[in-house]
This record gives sequence, C-alpha cells and structure tokens, in this order.
Amino acid sequence: MELITKKKLMLFAGRGNVGLSEEISECLKVPLGEVVLSTFANGEIYCRYGESIRGADVFIIQSHCDPINDRLWEQLIMIDAAKRASAKRITAVCPFYGYARQDRKAEGREPITARLVADVLTTAGVDRVITVDLHTGQIQGFFDMPVDHLTAVPMLAEYLGEKVPGEVTIVSPDAGGGKLARRFANCLTNSTGIQGDLAFIDKRRPKGTHNVAEAQDVVGVVQGRTCVLIDDIIDTAGTVTSAANLLMERGAKEVYVLATHGVLSGPAAERLTKSPVREVVITNTLPTPPEKTFDKLTVLSIAPIIADALDAVFEDTSVSEIFRGDNT
Repeated sequence: MELITKKKLMLFAGRGNVGLSEEISECLKVPLGEVVLSTFANGEIYCRYGESIRGADVFIIQSHCDPINDRLWEQLIMIDAAKRASAKRITAVCPFYGYARQDRKAEGREPITARLVADVLTTAGVDRVITVDLHTGQIQGFFDMPVDHLTAVPMLAEYLGEKVPGEVTIVSPDAGGGKLARRFANCLTNSTGIQGDLAFIDKRRPKGTHNVAEAQDVVGVVQGRTCVLIDDIIDTAGTVTSAANLLMERGAKEVYVLATHGVLSGPAAERLTKSPVREVVITNTLPTPPEKTFDKLTVLSIAPIIADALDAVFEDTSVSEIFRGDNT
C-alpha cells in the first residue's frame, strides 16, 4: 500500500497575547484553530481542541505575560493536549520567553529558571521552539531540539533611522549589553547608512536586590549627540530612566529608548513619562494594556517577522536567511 501524505499547518493561540496571534494569522492567511481554554474556580486550566489535529504541524502561540505562571502553564497544557491528540509536530511559539533573565546563578543557592522552563517545555512534548530576542542567546543551549531565535533589531533600527539625522551614539544601559548595541549599530548602518558610535553605562545593582539599578558613569562620547538606549527588556524602567538622566547630564542632545519586550511593570509608565526620553519604542511581543500606554510610547508589530519564520519552519526552509544570519 502506498500513501502520499500532505503537510497541514495549524495555528492555535493561548490567552497571553490574542492581538499578536490574530496579526500572525492574518499575515500567514491561516485562521486560528478552535481551542477551548477556561479556568476552573480553583485556578486549574482546562484545554480541549475543537477540531482534529491528527498528523498536523501545530504551532502554539503564547507570550509569557502577566500572570506569567498561568500563561506558561496554559501553553504547557496546550502542548500536552496536542501531543495526546496525535499532532505530527508541535512548535511552541514564545514571542516573550518567561524567566529568561534567570539564566545563571548570580549568588549561591539560586535556581537557573530559564533552564527549568526549557526542561518543562521539553517534557510537555514540544518538538521545536520559536522565540524573539532572548535575554542571552546561550539559552538556546538549554534545549536539545531546534530553537529558532528571531530578532526585532533590524526592524527597530529601520524605524529609528527615519527619525534621527546627525551624529548618533548607540548606548548599552550596562556593560553586558555591548553585543546587542553593536548589532543594532550594524543594522542601523546597513539599513540607513547612519554610522553610530558605541557607548555603555556603568551600572550598579545592590547585591540581593531586583529591579533596582543606578547609572554611575558613561563610557563613550555623548556630548551633543542623539543617544539611543537599546535593551532587550524594559521592566520597571529604572535602568533606562536612570541612564537617560545621566546621558542628559553629560550633554546628550536627546535620548531615545528602544527595546523588544515592553514588560512595563509597576511604575514604568510613570517613570518614562517623567523622564527626559524623547520616545520609547517597543514591539508587541507582550500586550500593552491601556494603563501601560503613555504619549511617548510607540509599539511596532513583530507579527510579520514571526509569520515569516513560521512559514519557513513549515516549508523546511532557512529561518536565518530572513535575518541574513544576524539572529544568533
């Protein structure tokens, strides 16, 4: 007996970032599949696919946003349900990968939670992971499966290139972000021809604290220049607002803040509104509810980039070619 099989792409969305999932669906011209998701009175999550997914290439889209533990568990449960429903291949699409900042032990007796998330995704039954701008690229090594690491850096660089004429300095808010700053500067040059110098902030974080950081000094030329602070995540905005204040004190002409993931926890919106920052640019890897929006905020859509990657994975073509290899 001979049987010629056909590949079938099916998209399903968790409740973490429905707007982004719908945009990805529109870009791919593939409707979101039917899935019932609900929460029991005691907080347990229920999932049931409303159509057959047997033999399908299933992509489960979920941003690990607030409440992060519920969203992570919801994706795990959706993966388990897909595995038990005989999906041929299951890809977890995580525009924002939760716990990515806990990728090493900074002090004794701490967990490496980024690895734990990788382990539970693997145990749930996922075959592949697609994510955007991990806190550190080394997190890909926590998986024993293909990981497609997408990046919003070229898109951010292209947007900024239309706004900032003259001399530009790309500033990393800490010494560890130098690689990201250099990648951004290269993308800015390639897309717009603007040559950006590099600088970084000497930042201090009190031992044993979280979301507390102070900018101490600037290494690099910022006097009279447009400064662009580039980071992967804006959480409480303490780091970037402290850095922006320091840059203006050192004679910067104006300051832009760019980041892929706008967590914008707690006082972030208020801090950024009161800061000397001219504009804050993020992507929609995480939803931005009305209470987190403010006049200086611009949100770019990452949906076309994710959709191109999903199409490449489904058709077994190169994802790296989408970014010309600049997505490691």
